[in-house]
Amino acid sequence: MEQDSEGLAAPHIRDISEADLPEGDVLVHVEYSTLNYKDGLCLSAKGGGLVRNYPHVPGIDFAGTVEASDSPDFKPGDKVVLTGWRVGEVRWGGYAEKARVKSEWLVPLPEGLTTRQAMAVGTAGFTAMLAIMALEDHGLKHGTGPVLVTGASGGVGSVATAALANIGYEVAAVTGRPEGGDYLKSLGATQIVAREEINETVKRPLESETWAGCIDAVGGPMLARVLGQMAYGGSVAAVGLAGGAALPATVIPFLLRGVNLLGIDSVMQPKEKRIRCWERVAKDVPMDKLEAMIQPATLEDLPDLGAAILKGGVKGRVVVDLSA
Repeated sequence: MEQDSEGLAAPHIRDISEADLPEGDVLVHVEYSTLNYKDGLCLSAKGGGLVRNYPHVPGIDFAGTVEASDSPDFKPGDKVVLTGWRVGEVRWGGYAEKARVKSEWLVPLPEGLTTRQAMAVGTAGFTAMLAIMALEDHGLKHGTGPVLVTGASGGVGSVATAALANIGYEVAAVTGRPEGGDYLKSLGATQIVAREEINETVKRPLESETWAGCIDAVGGPMLARVLGQMAYGGSVAAVGLAGGAALPATVIPFLLRGVNLLGIDSVMQPKEKRIRCWERVAKDVPMDKLEAMIQPATLEDLPDLGAAILKGGVKGRVVVDLSA
């Protein structure tokens, strides 16, 4: 990404040298990256308010092989994955064949997971698994009722739906796309909820106890509505704000039903929890379902895909092949 004379940025593909890479103690040969909503913002003309300096290499996720290391934690040949730490936003990221980063930002690739699969998971799937872990830590159990996933056709929602179903939970998936029902059922959803049924606030602060848990990628009025539909003691893991940052809700669900609203941050998670989460990903995300979500891409495809994801036009997971 480079700025023009008017301060607007545009994506370009060009050669750089290793000397141009930022400081760090590990050099990674990047094999795959992916496309998240934040990447779409970083690829936009004003960097979505995330990019501070140009030229800039976006790509908030990447997976690859260690090429050189000054850290005792990694050696050449190790397979690694990186998500978060504001890489790709304020620091150069994964949309390049090589990346130099701090060793504490890297996680060893779990056994049984390829670098391509790791990027099919990416920040979206990592966030989905953090949300599942949080719900379970707050009492979610099998057989207590359906788990609602909002924004289910998106990256977080797709992986959440597949993983929850694979673990054995009953999944109700919310989508605003009529054609999305079959896709979500193929991931394991047993119930499809039309977005218009649940995206408006109602005057009643409490409705029937419907959901044992929820992973919410939408926020706004939909989240407010869902809070009033949670079963007693149920939890909502909030992972996104596609429907808005405001929350037009009351405290009644918290006071009368003991509902928990759990914030999920994937950017600054400590390394120990990252490792535990990636181990759960390797164990609980069905890789055959993950493969069905993948939309392969190259660097040349990213400008169009970046614009599309900001408009809700990307389904499943984009995996960017840096060798293509």
